[in-house]
Order: sequence, then structure tokens, then C-alpha cells
Amino acid sequence: MNRRTLLKNVLALPLLPLALRVDTVLAAPDGLPAPLPTRTRVRPGMAGWPGDAQWRALNRQVGGRLSVPRSPFLGDGATRAEAMAQLKNPYYIGDQAALTQTSGYFHAWDSRPSAWALAAESAEDVAAAVDFARRHGVRLVVKGGGHSYQGTSNAPDSLLVWTRRMNKVAMLDGFVPHGAPAGTTPVPAAHVGAGAMWIDAYDEVTTRGGRYVQGGGCSTVGVAGLVTGGGFGSFSKRFGTAASNLLEAEVVTADGRIRVTNAYRDPELFWALKGGGGGCVGIVTRLTLRTHDLPDTFGAVFGAIRADSDAAYRALAAEALRFYRDALCNPRWGEQIGFRGERTMQVSMVFQGLDRAAAEAVWAPFVAWVNARPAYTFVKPLQAIAMPARHFWDADFFREHAPDLVVADARDGAPRDHIFWKGDQGQVGWFIHGYASAWLPSRLLHDGDRDTLANAICDAAGHMDVELHFNKGLFGAPAEALAASKDTATHPAVLDGFALAIIGNAGDPAYEGLGTHIDADRARSGAARVKASYERLTKVVPNAGAYVSESDYFQRDWQEAFWGSNYRRLAAAKRRYDPDGLFIVHHGVGSESWSADGFSRLDRPSPL
Repeated sequence: MNRRTLLKNVLALPLLPLALRVDTVLAAPDGLPAPLPTRTRVRPGMAGWPGDAQWRALNRQVGGRLSVPRSPFLGDGATRAEAMAQLKNPYYIGDQAALTQTSGYFHAWDSRPSAWALAAESAEDVAAAVDFARRHGVRLVVKGGGHSYQGTSNAPDSLLVWTRRMNKVAMLDGFVPHGAPAGTTPVPAAHVGAGAMWIDAYDEVTTRGGRYVQGGGCSTVGVAGLVTGGGFGSFSKRFGTAASNLLEAEVVTADGRIRVTNAYRDPELFWALKGGGGGCVGIVTRLTLRTHDLPDTFGAVFGAIRADSDAAYRALAAEALRFYRDALCNPRWGEQIGFRGERTMQVSMVFQGLDRAAAEAVWAPFVAWVNARPAYTFVKPLQAIAMPARHFWDADFFREHAPDLVVADARDGAPRDHIFWKGDQGQVGWFIHGYASAWLPSRLLHDGDRDTLANAICDAAGHMDVELHFNKGLFGAPAEALAASKDTATHPAVLDGFALAIIGNAGDPAYEGLGTHIDADRARSGAARVKASYERLTKVVPNAGAYVSESDYFQRDWQEAFWGSNYRRLAAAKRRYDPDGLFIVHHGVGSESWSADGFSRLDRPSPL
């Protein structure tokens, strides 16, 4: 897998006046509005479900872009044949209103289409859908990239706002947020449509524009979903989270208003969009992201080492952690080291600002340590590659120089830049059996704790592979990246985390109409192994924070695990901008007041 209770003190907030209807909102003891009385959203066939005339009226309002989505695996012969041929093509999957990049999660959710889908092309289209859903009590769901492991871009019997066509990217030499004080210094930035994938942003900003924008490592992930979830890329240890690079957003709120929000306009809404989770306080239609000077080079180091005994494996893990602390825990390095079956440690690291020789020199002491001990074998020699940074997402460059590293969308008429890393293909359509993540605090790198962590990692890997994603923890990042990331809603644990540990297990795609059978025994076993691995690892870091976008669907105490001390402030923003709970997703802000399917409001207060 390549993919995501520390602070108890309550954040004292000066609550701004709430634009709520005082005749329907009761005051809670904490001064925040209490949940509204129980209410149920309508489903097809229920009294109150909009009639054909009402759906036709909405369709006219949005220029005929409303449709009934249907799985292509249920289509006619030609449609189904194309779908089968493109089953592992993430661009094809993303082009289907009825499909999601993850096809489900065992005993949690299945990828099922909405009752209706709006292929939005503008903020006005989105606002029309929001108004319609609010007036008629229809469940609303939003999909951009559709990568959610939690099923948040998927809800049967709902109206889907599908933003994929809103994918324009435009660079700006100097940007000043609306409402900023006179004299504010313009900064280089890029406008990015909510439906854009990171490959769209990288192609325009880096390949064509020669600058860097902090985005995701998987090129087919949606920009809006990554930013609102917090967002990590290969080089986050240098440039911070994607959320911390958000300068401004255009967003449709539950009242149907199209707002431009930033640090000066609706600042609490803006802050909530920076890591508070997608689809919780509004629907983002455009983002403005800071761009950075591009390093001279990007590169990678790959390899794998096998130990001949458990004791040797533990020693290898301890040495790898020491080496990471002393040589790699800095803005130059990112990505991961994985601890896998057969006592194998796999290196998949990236770097920026070094040439190949310099990268190899950094690793030379570790390679010498391994070679000096007969207990270890390089089953895959450690190798470094480097390239001009401008070519890191350049499809033509990879076609010519490294075709084995990427896969292209080979459909007729597909954009030439639409490539993705071959290592990400296993995630296309996967059906998750179990998943978990945990931030590992920097204290675990200290000499007194490092062996304890190494033992826990090796014990955990005996149940299920453990990957340490170093770019998803910001310990070792520069001060400016830490300061910007601190001013987001992401769990504060990310600031001191040296890595995010990820443990997961998944099976083959399981879309409606595909005809595949979910092996329940295999799924149950995979989920149990993930749980056992996670429990062993987190003995050394109990109550660890988890990354909301890469986490357990069944996460306990999820408010604390995902946002820590930030949750109370997020809940206040939710109640201010979405008092009726129009935007509800699984384990999203405010979802504790709704049933698991998001259709029925519960008379249950927030636990925080």
C-alpha cells in the first residue's frame, strides 16, 4: 500500500456572531448551537422525493448536465467490454460518474452510484444543486477525484455534485487575496479548479511553468479533496502540507452562497477548509495555491534488504531509524521505508535539490553498514536516479527515458500528460479489507526509544506490512513550513511526527456489475491482520493521531484521532456555516449528529 488523545486542553475561541435562525436553534451549555431535532432526508419512492418535473427544472437550470449514473459494468456489450479493458486505468474510472477509485471497504461501504449526478461546470451549477438539495431534503454528496477510502464521495439515493469538468489550472505571477490590507505583497500562485487532478496542476505549474506546487504523490488524486483533507506529497517535508499552501478558495456554502474565502474573508471558514476534511463545511469550486521556486533536481532511491533472523531484522530496523534521524530527517528527503514479509526492508525514498552522486553519498554509510554484516542481503541493490525537477511529471520525458516507471492513459483522445506511477496501479479500484495510520512522534527517534520502536515495527510487520511515510510527518521541516502547517485544522501531531505509519490490506476491485466475488474469509483475515499489526505498533504510541484521508473506517474516538484539539473549533465553524447539516460525510465534522448513512439526524450531542 502506498497510501494516511494527544492534546486535551480545549481551545478557547472568541465565537463570532452566528448567522442562525434563533427560533429553531437552542443554546447548548458550551455556548454553541445545539443539534436540531431529528430529521430524515428523503429517498427515491418516499413522500417528498422530488418529482420528474422538479428534476427536469434543475436540469434546465444547469444546462442539461444532470443525468442518472449507471455502472458501465452493467452496460451493453460494448460498454461493458470497454469497462473491463480499462479496469485498472484510474483516468477511465475517474471519468465515470457511477464509479469511485476505491470500490469499497469490507463491512463498511460499497461503491454504488447516486440517484442523480450533476456534471458541474461552474460554481453556479454547484449552487443550484445545493439549493435544490436543501429545499427538498435530498442527501448531497461531492466527488472530484473519487479516491476516498472512507466512501465520502459515494452515497446511494443521493444527488452527486461531480466536479471533474471543473479542471482548469492557471498560473499567476502575483496574487493578493481578496480583502487583504493595502500594500500586501503579491505572491506567485495558481488557480486550480476543484475537479482538477494533481497531474493537471503539475503539468501546468511544473512541466510548463517551471515552478512547484505542493500536491499529492498520486497524480490522479483530486486537488480539492487532498487540500481539504490536509494533504501530503513527496516533498511535504520541504514545502509543508497542501492545506498550508492554500491562499484562497471559492466555495459554495449550505445557504447556496458562492463565497470567496481567505485569511481576511470568512477566516474561520477558510481555516476549516485547510485540513478540516472534504465535504464538511461547503463545496469547494476553485482553489488558489501558493507556488514555489522549483529545485534543480528531483530524484529517488530504491532498494530492498533481507535479514536472516528476527534479531538481525530488529537490528536493521533500529539502524535504519538511526540513519534516518541523522541523515534523512530534513527537507531534502521524503516518501517511505517499508517493513514487509520475509524480514525484508524496502526503500522507496525521494529527494530534491541533490544530484545522483550526492544522493548516493548520503546513503553510502548505511550501505557500508549493511555490507559489513553477513546477516543481510540486498535482494534489490540500492540505486539512485535523478532528473531535472521540471521533468518529474513530464509524460514525454518518461516515455523517452524511463517508460517502465509510469503508465499512460492509452485511450484514444486521452490528454498526453495523463500518466501515473506504475506503483500506484494496485490501488486502482481496490477493495479495502482494513486500513490504519498513526503519527510517530520525534521522541521515538531518541537513543533510549529507538530500539523499542524498531522492535514494535518488526513485531507489527509479522502481522501485516508496515510503511513509514516520512513525508507525512513534518518533524525536520523548515520553520516556515511548520508555521504555515500549524495554521491549519490538521491534527497538531503532524508537526512533531517524523513519519506517518500506514498499515493496510486490500483485494481486487468489486464494482457493481463487475461479477467478482468478495472473498469474505480473505477480507476478514486481512482486516484482522491489519488490526493486530496496528495494535502492536501503537503500544509504543498509545492514542496516536491518525491522518483523516488514510485511516481506519472504524476509527475509535475519531474526532480526537483526526483533529485533536482542533475539533472544537471545527465544530464551531460547522455549526456556523452548515447549521442544518447539509454536508455530512462519514466521520466528518458534525457527523456524530447523524446516522451512519447520513440520512437521519440524531438527538445526540458532540462528544467534545
